[in-house]
Amino acid sequence: MALQVYNTLTRRKETFEPVNPPKVGIYCCGPTVYMPSHVGHMVGPVIFDVIKRYLQYLGYDVTLVINITDVEDKLIRAAAERGIAVKELAEEITEDYLENLRKLHVDTIDFMPRATENIDAIIKLVQGLIERGYAYQANGDVYFDVTRFPQYGKLSHRDPAALEAGARIEPSPLKRHPADFALWKAAKPGEPAWDSPWGKGRPGWHIECSAMSMRYLGETFDIHGGGLDLVFPHHENEIAQSEAYTGKPFVKYWLHNGLLRLAEATRKLGARADREGVEYLDEQQALKMSKSKGNIVIVSELLKEVPAEALRFFILSTHYRRPIEFSLERVKEVERGLNSFYRFFERYQRITAESFYDIQPPQRRSDEFSTEPDTEFLGEVEGLRRRFFEAMDDDFNTAAAIGVLYDLLSALNRYADRNRLEGEGKGNREKVEAFKKGACVLRELSHVLGLFLEPPRRDASTSELTEKLIKILVDLRAQARSEKNYALADEIRRRLGELGIVLEDRPGGTVWRFAERP
Repeated sequence: MALQVYNTLTRRKETFEPVNPPKVGIYCCGPTVYMPSHVGHMVGPVIFDVIKRYLQYLGYDVTLVINITDVEDKLIRAAAERGIAVKELAEEITEDYLENLRKLHVDTIDFMPRATENIDAIIKLVQGLIERGYAYQANGDVYFDVTRFPQYGKLSHRDPAALEAGARIEPSPLKRHPADFALWKAAKPGEPAWDSPWGKGRPGWHIECSAMSMRYLGETFDIHGGGLDLVFPHHENEIAQSEAYTGKPFVKYWLHNGLLRLAEATRKLGARADREGVEYLDEQQALKMSKSKGNIVIVSELLKEVPAEALRFFILSTHYRRPIEFSLERVKEVERGLNSFYRFFERYQRITAESFYDIQPPQRRSDEFSTEPDTEFLGEVEGLRRRFFEAMDDDFNTAAAIGVLYDLLSALNRYADRNRLEGEGKGNREKVEAFKKGACVLRELSHVLGLFLEPPRRDASTSELTEKLIKILVDLRAQARSEKNYALADEIRRRLGELGIVLEDRPGGTVWRFAERP
């Protein structure tokens, strides 16, 4: 089937048809860099990294933009609390964010513009809105007049007439209407400021994203993403100011990911925890991970406990529109699941004398797949490959796609067992070739998800000397077994087990690995 995406604007799934095929433009709202990245900050980038990978796999020419908000109220307050310059804090937190993205293999981002690098474009946009009658000045501030834009509220389905200044709308006596929002803010003492036709000041939050997205992707582009909590007011305001300025549709498809919250909190709500979408935004917003709620998990700290690939796998194990329920135990469960793939990669190397990570997978979905030389087995593999496509074509359902990876892993292990590929069947070239083709599909599909791109980093306790010493003990145990000295062989296994080293006796010999972390 054709790729279907859920559009928040229409609240239904639609066939994906780019504005200017084969080009596709994607903009995803990035962080305000005032505190170290928490796990919630990684959700959007991981999801849209996969969306870009899959669209490229389908043959599209994709540009992905994720911005950095480096001037904003929270950042200014945080810098003042620490007694450092706003720019210094922004640079520090931005580097933390980028380092975490690198660890999670979010490496398909084409542009990461910063708000402070686009002040001229922002001022031009504000001037244009004033000239067109959509904005007004008030004591050095500039506000967008929502009553001048009849379609205001079309994304969030909120009636501007019913809106009042409150939790999500910044109050000001200078506004004509409570829902009017700031395009430009007059400078206050000690705050970053730039010259403008309205005096020294700085941009409002919403106008930054309109200026940066249109700079890189044009006045109308394909996909705008971000967390569900950004639907209102941020994305609603982006639409209003952008379409008022250009007179054109701003974005064709709005994709919003569910919010990340602590699993312990969601369990208290019972069935309500399963709700998703704009209709249940208030519930998700109440439980989301954030500094103000004191329930954040800092990424750099978490990655001392679990591998980065486990965190990426965890994020993708939930459909992107659903809320993600986080707990350290759940991430560790994912890590244990990943170990079954890592053990297979070791098995692949024993059978083929080649590294799984050296397999060069197809780069396009259109590439043909042959079921030769083992039509029955490779027919099963082809069916799983189709299921993977069906999952991803259904609004990028990575959770179902990962389920296919597990099914494919099981099929490969069954095939290796059935044909004794680590024993006497290792010399059957036809069976080994079929096994390699099946493994290539696993490599292909996992690559689309940005998984298994490189071997997992070895534990810090693992060194070349450690491996050589373990190999000596494994060889001594093998000699003891050949001499029927089973007591010594069992003692070696037991003592290694106490050190967290697991031995596995296979037809081709004994292999060892570190035990999974509890």
